[in-house]
Amino acid sequence: MEPVLNISVIKVNGNFADPCDDKVAAEEPLEIRLNYQTPTGRKVKSISVTMRTPGNDADLVTGFLYSEGIVRQASDVDAIAHLSEEKENVVVMRLCDNVVPDLGKLERNFYTTSSCGVCGKSSIEAVRTECEIIDTKDSIVIQPVVLCALPDKLRNSQKMFESTGAIHACALFDTNGNLIMLMEDVGRHNALDKLVGASLMAGMLPANEHILLLSGRASFELIQKAAMAGIKIVAAVGAPSSLAVQMAEEWGMTLVGFLRGTRFNIYAGGHRIGYTYPSGTKAGNE
Repeated sequence: MEPVLNISVIKVNGNFADPCDDKVAAEEPLEIRLNYQTPTGRKVKSISVTMRTPGNDADLVTGFLYSEGIVRQASDVDAIAHLSEEKENVVVMRLCDNVVPDLGKLERNFYTTSSCGVCGKSSIEAVRTECEIIDTKDSIVIQPVVLCALPDKLRNSQKMFESTGAIHACALFDTNGNLIMLMEDVGRHNALDKLVGASLMAGMLPANEHILLLSGRASFELIQKAAMAGIKIVAAVGAPSSLAVQMAEEWGMTLVGFLRGTRFNIYAGGHRIGYTYPSGTKAGNE
């Protein structure tokens, strides 16, 4: 399955119409199945269905199950693959024999939309997945000029957005502003799951020495997933929600929003940003 599809459209300009071809981002359902050991033998259970852009499906499933606390480390995963060539919308993760998943953490309905990764959660308490990653200390201070350069770097690397104009992206940068990894998807939570999953399998977690950039708004579920990955700094081109700000404060994270041009707002964790007050006092060194 291709992530970008060609379709026929009619472009209208005033009273003039022009039939032509255009590109759209693909959106397909993905069923996530878990294969795990039980006292009576192996069991395969359907965990969730999400709408996603095809591509990096194994990373998406890995990141999703990691952020939900089902997978704790890369070595928990024995194998992961599409069910078959004919059934590319089903991915099965096989856990190692010694891994006993706590499926009680998956308190969600089987369907989530591409716009919201937690719409099926039964309560706000169920959303607050326990963050079990080691809380490593850090002394990161990012200069504003580094942050302000990130959106252009993200946009210039978004191949699917360039083709369709309708796709979310998230990316990891190092503290010097170098792009490390980027993922795109019609669902913002899917894009981050892909990023987290790929980072986990590459041995990059906890990503406490990296900056996470979101192409849109910063919602609670994205802050939750970032916290699970050990990310300390989250920057968003759009606005954060009140719950995202609250969770960033509780988890000791830095949250930046409205990152556009030379401007941005700091909503939490300002000590990691090397800004300067008009008086000349460097806030990052207070």
